[in-house]
Amino acid sequence: MFGLDPLHFWIAAAVTLFSGFVKGAIGFAMPMIMLAALGSFLDARQAVAAVILPVLVTNIRQALRQGWRPAWQAAWDWRWHVGIVVLFIPVSAFFATRVPQWLMYALIGLPITGFALWQILGRSLVLPVHHRRRMEIATGVSGGLIGGISGIWGPPLLVLLLSLHVPKAEQMRVQGVVFFIGAAVLTVSHLQSGLLNAQTLPFSAALVVPALAGMGLGYLAHDRLDAARFRRWTLVLLALAGANLLRRALELAGRAV
Repeated sequence: MFGLDPLHFWIAAAVTLFSGFVKGAIGFAMPMIMLAALGSFLDARQAVAAVILPVLVTNIRQALRQGWRPAWQAAWDWRWHVGIVVLFIPVSAFFATRVPQWLMYALIGLPITGFALWQILGRSLVLPVHHRRRMEIATGVSGGLIGGISGIWGPPLLVLLLSLHVPKAEQMRVQGVVFFIGAAVLTVSHLQSGLLNAQTLPFSAALVVPALAGMGLGYLAHDRLDAARFRRWTLVLLALAGANLLRRALELAGRAV
């Protein structure tokens, strides 16, 4: 089944369903959850490729939940961050198939673990933002560079949104717009880099179905329930999964020496 053991495929589908639910509930963390879980039993490059289409499609849905006009306004309001992310994702994506596997796992595991632990410890992640444009450029560069290689460019944006105390509804919309634009660039970049190919593209497309189903359930939780406790447990899971990826990175690096 897509070149995978059937058990591995169904585990991947279940992970995607869960990550879609989390995205619907809190607006982010889908690629982090998927990469952390899929990376524990798939090749790192295969895991990154699997994430691309579910992330692209779910971010389209999130960005357009309130309609085209609010989405377009969000894109314009955050144009500096968006533009820099779009510029730097193709630059780093070029190196995705040229980076050793242990480094791939480390680049995925470090931001997952760091972000999750920082939040779990109750740190605010608030930066002294005196010049918004400079911060948009800085977070765009960091997000774009890691995004092209690992498929994750959200944490720098989250730091910026939290620092500016952006309201919940707008934050969800901005995340969707920025993540969608980044995902579109990442998709094109990896079609060119070869990471998305005749073997990996069908698998990624198949995971769109559980991703959308999970997101629909997550929206119900977002609209009706307090997601704070659920978010905390999600962060605990991310920290553990990210730590496991770092363990694998160290293990592979040891073999390469």
